[in-house]
Amino acid sequence: MYQRILVPIDGSATSERGLAEAIAIARVSGGSIRLLHVLDDLVFTTGFEAGATYTNTVLPQLRQHSEQILAAGRERAAAAGVSADTLCVECFARRPAEVIVEQASAWPADVIVLGTHGRRGVTRLMLGSDAEQVLRMAPVPVLLVRSVQDSGGVAASPAPAAATAPRPMAG
Repeated sequence: MYQRILVPIDGSATSERGLAEAIAIARVSGGSIRLLHVLDDLVFTTGFEAGATYTNTVLPQLRQHSEQILAAGRERAAAAGVSADTLCVECFARRPAEVIVEQASAWPADVIVLGTHGRRGVTRLMLGSDAEQVLRMAPVPVLLVRSVQDSGGVAASPAPAAATAPRPMAG
């Protein structure tokens, strides 16, 4: 059973679904959760801000927002009776996926539970997929939890998509 569950969160509905699944696993296994927020501050830099403005204004706001995300996740886990600690890592010139994989090894985690948008095609090519990179590089099993996607006004099944290894087709 998974005792040490790493859960990257960013405050999105997708990461909230990953957290819900991680809490359910922790409750069954008696495990604990580490909530990880990767502060990817270069995403917010446009190149037009003066260095001092970015350092003195924007970065402290990003850090405060990160702490709010982590605190909300910790409260949600505690309300479910699950032990959770938090970690915020600032990511300069690296992809969040690299930080997630690094933290999975450093902690060490038994599993990574990660919400994913499940993008395909051009959207995936243009935006990239941190979930895909985590899956490729992770030193431990990864459970990808798909977001609820709208398909003609009907929500898709909320079941998570396990992504640690291919499953045999049912015959």
